[in-house]
Amino acid sequence: MCGILGVVAKGPVNQILYDGLLVLQHRGQDAAGIVTADGASFHMHKGGGMVRDVFRTRNMRALVGHAGIAHTRYPTAGSAWSAAESQPLYVNSPFGIVLGHNGNLTNSEELKGELFRQDLRHVNTNSDSEVLLNVLAHELHANATNYKLDPATIFAAVSAVHRRCRGAYAVVAMIAGYGLLAFRDPYGIRPLVFGRIETDEGGAEYQIASESVALDTLGFELVRDVAPGEAIFIDLDGNFYSRQCAPNSSLNPCIFEFVYLARPDSVIDGISVYETRLRMGESLADKIKRHYGHLDIDVVIPIPDSSRPAAMELSKRLNLPYREGFIKNRYIGRTFIMPGQAIRRRSVRQKLNAIAMEFKDKNVLLVDDSIVRGNTSSEIVQMAREAGARKVFFASAAPPVRFPNVYGIDMPTRDELIANGRSEAEVAAQIGCDELIYQDLEGLTAAVRSVNPKVKRFEDSCFSGVYVTGDVTREYLDVVEAQRRDGAKQADMVAAATQLDLGLELVD
Repeated sequence: MCGILGVVAKGPVNQILYDGLLVLQHRGQDAAGIVTADGASFHMHKGGGMVRDVFRTRNMRALVGHAGIAHTRYPTAGSAWSAAESQPLYVNSPFGIVLGHNGNLTNSEELKGELFRQDLRHVNTNSDSEVLLNVLAHELHANATNYKLDPATIFAAVSAVHRRCRGAYAVVAMIAGYGLLAFRDPYGIRPLVFGRIETDEGGAEYQIASESVALDTLGFELVRDVAPGEAIFIDLDGNFYSRQCAPNSSLNPCIFEFVYLARPDSVIDGISVYETRLRMGESLADKIKRHYGHLDIDVVIPIPDSSRPAAMELSKRLNLPYREGFIKNRYIGRTFIMPGQAIRRRSVRQKLNAIAMEFKDKNVLLVDDSIVRGNTSSEIVQMAREAGARKVFFASAAPPVRFPNVYGIDMPTRDELIANGRSEAEVAAQIGCDELIYQDLEGLTAAVRSVNPKVKRFEDSCFSGVYVTGDVTREYLDVVEAQRRDGAKQADMVAAATQLDLGLELVD
């Protein structure tokens, strides 16, 4: 999960890109980068950390030009920030290209071999985004005549990228001297939208983004989602071109975007994220009525922030009081996307604090969007008990997460997932609650689909174990998980060393 942006405007785009990244900060806190295009020249600045920490006034002044792309990175499991892997990424041959990518290629190792042996291109990092960039660069070269590009040539290159690359990818790229290119994988797994705004001087400005909220807040009108397999090219004069570049595309949006990842004020593939979360609450309430009517619930309390709509609708449907029982420290990062178990565990109590009066001598139903590793859930249950709760019931607006996600979300290893190989009663015992209630996958799917019935299928592999791209084998998962375990160990060691260094500095 990363946030990507692309803009072609009549005036400078540096402020637009910066403001857009701030709106997409929830999609990645590890690193951020902006590249602007001034004619055939690129200007880049990127670094590790939050958007507000990466860019200073001097950096923004240097980002001149009327077109550009931006990226906010979230690390895969166990990885730490790397300057070489922060995006946008750049190649200079045969065309200057910068690229930002959200997703994950499932055949990146195979492609690395092809790039080295056949395409004679060198990949310098472990980033699948660098692989994707080099595949695009090679295909642009292969389809160009006399090193000249036009929209038809660019779309032919994207068609070749679709034939070679598998997995999930939403992409924005700039080609030096030509313009902005964006495309989405043939399954439409990761989100990508575009909008436009008419200028007072005449003509249109365009923005492409991971979520519609980046358009809304900057005054752009949402036109539509980029279709699965579609490519869009906007030249530096603002001329707009699009083409379907994959013959057998189908829409399979990631259902976890609606559960947790996306902002509630976004609309993805015609589906309001906020409305889906209300519907999730309705579905969960109906399940409680059917199977858990014996529970003596005094109050419904959400675990902020993304579970609030579901908890509100659930309390309304069950005719139970809704209360805010936890206060969130907004200056602590999202624990789900923090690299390393050690960091996640330490951050939970810094992130949330209980309001004792809402728990004392009550049977509370805590509502969360999902339970992934269970560390946060167990800490929160313990906090509720320490605040005086008589009984603690726990409801998840999502089904049990039992399978790894290989399409760009940090939940890769089965042994990290608390629901993998455990019954609901065993998970309840692990997190320490008196009763655990999971949403059914059928209920979740129906809740999301009800907002836009035209979407027939979702990418729900973390719940179902079914991978829509059809190329994810047990052997592939074993290799990926072994790599991620090693990475997680290294991240925990780095975190421990950092804590030790801080302690030594304080002693000094």
